[in-house]
Amino acid sequence: MPDSYPLHLAVALDGAGWHPAAWRASDARPQQVFSARYWTDLVQEAERGLLDFVAFEDGLAATTDHHVRPSHRTDLVTGRLDAELLAARVAPVTAHIGLLPTVVAPLTEPFHVSKATATLDYVSTGRAGVRVRTSASPEEFANIGRRPAPQLVDDIGGRAVPTDEVIRELFGEVADYVEVLRRLWDSWEDDAEIRDIESGRFVDRNRLHYIDFEGDHFTVRGPSITPRPPQGQPLIAVLGHQRDGLELIGRTADLGLVTPTDEGDARSAVSVIRSAAVDAERDPEGISVLADVTVFLDDTAPAAQARKDLLDDWHGTELVSDAATFVGSAEQLADQLLTWQEAGIDGFRLRPATLPHDLIQITQRLVPTLQRLGVFRPHYTSDTLRGHFGLDRPASRYAIA
Repeated sequence: MPDSYPLHLAVALDGAGWHPAAWRASDARPQQVFSARYWTDLVQEAERGLLDFVAFEDGLAATTDHHVRPSHRTDLVTGRLDAELLAARVAPVTAHIGLLPTVVAPLTEPFHVSKATATLDYVSTGRAGVRVRTSASPEEFANIGRRPAPQLVDDIGGRAVPTDEVIRELFGEVADYVEVLRRLWDSWEDDAEIRDIESGRFVDRNRLHYIDFEGDHFTVRGPSITPRPPQGQPLIAVLGHQRDGLELIGRTADLGLVTPTDEGDARSAVSVIRSAAVDAERDPEGISVLADVTVFLDDTAPAAQARKDLLDDWHGTELVSDAATFVGSAEQLADQLLTWQEAGIDGFRLRPATLPHDLIQITQRLVPTLQRLGVFRPHYTSDTLRGHFGLDRPASRYAIA
């Protein structure tokens, strides 16, 4: 049974928080940031707040304070745990919340990720998803060493960025990656496992299918080695900033993550996604669009601003984010979210600036405010991630054929 409440709410967790100096906050736990207990505590708090899912950030290079260039600063939380394994660790100690690890498409194999995500879906009994992202980071490519990094050029601000041609190539690779994931999850029909002890047959081989995918970036025969996941198709999320990324969401994703700066920007992003979905002969209403917002929350706006100013001072510069930044109280944030919702946004993936402080503000202050306004659930009504978003379990494309 899908939720009848209109607003979706999730959090993205990254290290000690999304501010580079978050680990120095008074209630931070830097000694435990690489421990299972730390992540279990955070995800269980998110589940107490009835959130749709927790997203786990990931990358293949040491944490930086820039989106492409490496950083040699020693005052950052450098390094991270594997997102897929973190999600698998917290799955048994949670019951309802979705789990959405991040994978880097150019530097991982879709066959391996399909298997890992299907396994997470089994471990969590139907709460798995995956965010597929691309990369143009020279450091990430050098660390893996499998292929040369994309060519970068300096933009007007002097930043090293990929060319438009490279961006199209990288996004094309993500599209192929997502298609391979979906085909592999479908490659076992739901009743392929017969487990007939008398005949000695565990599997019906006729219900396993080669996917025979051949694209510009992958050639994958299949089938998967993991039976079809409990959800059939775990949810796929893609983050998009500009038109190319937004159109990619419309063509491929179940969850679109966007970074608008105002109501008009939000409305425009939703329009591009929906139009791209129609062009791809997909149901545009079957894609949920969530806006990313980095949040500094406190009892009052001045208190929240003071926290941000202190963190910026420790870092030596003001926070730079690809997403909008909100500084204020949870009640003020609720008003902002509802304004953007009127522009067509289905929900929000909030980025807590510091952990656990801003996460607790979300679960214990923002959620009750939204509940009082009648726009957020008072309890979970589904045990699967697809169910949270009102999506049915799809049949295998090969069984249909």
